[in-house]
Amino acid sequence: PFWKLVLKQFDDLLVKILIAAAVVSFLLARLNGETGLTAFLEPSVIFMILAANAAVGVITETNAEKALEELRAYQADVATVLRNGCFSILPATELVPGDIVEVGVGCKVPADMRMVEMLSHQLRVDQAILTGESCSVAKELDSTSAMNAVYQDKTNILFSGTVVVAGRARAVVIGVGSNTAMGSIRDAMLRTEDEATPLKKKLDEFGTFLAKVIAGICILVWVVNIGHFRDPSHGGFLRGAIHYFKVAVALAVAAIPEGLPAVVTTCLALGTKRMARLNAIVRSLPSVETLGCTTVICSDKTGTLTTNMMSVSKVCVVRSVHQRPITDEYSISGTTFAPDGFIYDASENQLEFPPQSPCLLHIAMCSALCNESTLQYNPDKKSYEKIGESTEVALRVLVEKVGLPGFDSMPSALNMLTKHERASYCNHYWENQFRKISVLDFSRDRKMMSVLCSRKQQEIMFSKGAPESVMARCTHILCNDDGSSVPLTMDIRNELEARFQSFAGKDTLRCLALALKRMPEGQQSLSYADEANLTFIGLVGMLDPPRDEVHSAIHSCMSAGIRVIVVTGDNKSTAESLCRQIGAFEHLDDFTGYSYTASEFEGLPPLERANALRRMVLFSREWNLLIRRCLLKPCNHIMKWLQ
Repeated sequence: PFWKLVLKQFDDLLVKILIAAAVVSFLLARLNGETGLTAFLEPSVIFMILAANAAVGVITETNAEKALEELRAYQADVATVLRNGCFSILPATELVPGDIVEVGVGCKVPADMRMVEMLSHQLRVDQAILTGESCSVAKELDSTSAMNAVYQDKTNILFSGTVVVAGRARAVVIGVGSNTAMGSIRDAMLRTEDEATPLKKKLDEFGTFLAKVIAGICILVWVVNIGHFRDPSHGGFLRGAIHYFKVAVALAVAAIPEGLPAVVTTCLALGTKRMARLNAIVRSLPSVETLGCTTVICSDKTGTLTTNMMSVSKVCVVRSVHQRPITDEYSISGTTFAPDGFIYDASENQLEFPPQSPCLLHIAMCSALCNESTLQYNPDKKSYEKIGESTEVALRVLVEKVGLPGFDSMPSALNMLTKHERASYCNHYWENQFRKISVLDFSRDRKMMSVLCSRKQQEIMFSKGAPESVMARCTHILCNDDGSSVPLTMDIRNELEARFQSFAGKDTLRCLALALKRMPEGQQSLSYADEANLTFIGLVGMLDPPRDEVHSAIHSCMSAGIRVIVVTGDNKSTAESLCRQIGAFEHLDDFTGYSYTASEFEGLPPLERANALRRMVLFSREWNLLIRRCLLKPCNHIMKWLQ
């Protein structure tokens, strides 16, 4: 409530002393029979300073709370629920355990639910907001057999606040409100004790010391003047005692630094305003000061150190079977969903016209057509957003970066488009060139999807999927030098598999292989048997890239003597690769002893666990309150969370 927020601003020992001093000063003025503005000037000034101090604190914290209210956007507003024998759309707040809910692409999961029926070949959910996983997660009907399963292991559970990016399913509600995973996290954060900041402790110590000094001065002045209580000028012993009590109190009031709370609040408010310019929300004014005393920063990975926008960073194609090396590798710039970026060859030379490369052109064609996601521009947020699977949106962005054939003035032509038009301009071109006829959805056993398209009475099937699955079905390859199709030999297969291992291993990229197949004229449907004798187009590697400013920020923290610990729910190898890229591991080659999962850390003996605390850099596959409870508090660190 607002009144509690106002009272909170006066919950400080020094402020309480000032209030007491102002009240006493006011009463003394009344007892002396003084009139006029000057008689109440001192208490009035003190009250004005305290009111201004409280107003600054209330305004700052109210603005922060309004910003934090936007986090409620992660909660679903409505849900498709089975009631009275039919599905109807109801407010999510009306859900109760036992309700059957249907979810589909783009739906925010309204409650914690257990899967009961799959309405498509697969269901994939983006649960980065809960676990920090950079890739969407495939859900299934089978229950998990893992002991002490963490959220990532519960593949049959849909968690409140997460987003469905592919497929449709029905699930039964098992938890709402505080009984959900997100709700338990929120409650745990509210239960976390509100520790006093170093400045707060110092001010409290100063207030206690000041109270003792003032009390001592009052008593000393009053006692020293006991002999003057009977002076004739006072008109009696009692009046003399009251007179010198007033003198003692006046001395005490004069000794109190009335402006100190206002100065402190003003300085903290200026710090809050400066951080707001950097898009950092400060919920409580004293927390600004803590930043200057921080010894450990615990940072989330997905969306904090990274952009949380899957981006294609490398492409591998076959150059020619007559040259060595037989493959060409391209790198792609750009780390967001914005369709801006360039393509570079192995010598780091920018390609002036990427569509001139036959393989890149066919990769763009396949990425645009074998795709069920949407890339759009949000004018309110002034950013490009995805609808659907992150990996598919990354392919759509790649299509925009490759460009279109026959457009020599491509950059200047695209610059004339509005951002809304630019979002999927090249994708729309390919979608208008071809007509989709049939789709084979992704399935876990095939690990690929295919789409049959028609263009000028020519039917082509485009496929994409896990490299091992697609390459096993390929018998030919598309050459980048002349666009010819040649048989896929064992030597070429081994070379491509080596490139795949390099992408997925050292670079920890999420890899997809793309392929095509010329189909008989007039074919109107696809079967699984059609996914054979494919022509390999290329290998695409993507990742959730680190933010541009992260590496320098990590270096600045280390130079200032601040430890940085990366905390993520993502898998260990992906997190280690990111830490290597941003410099969190400095120049380490062996991460043993510096990187732990929750289960690995909890399995350590007490002595080894204490040693691990001193050098830990990465903590993966667990939620970050475990760090606060088990790791850092025993070490007496001053800690800040970045999320």
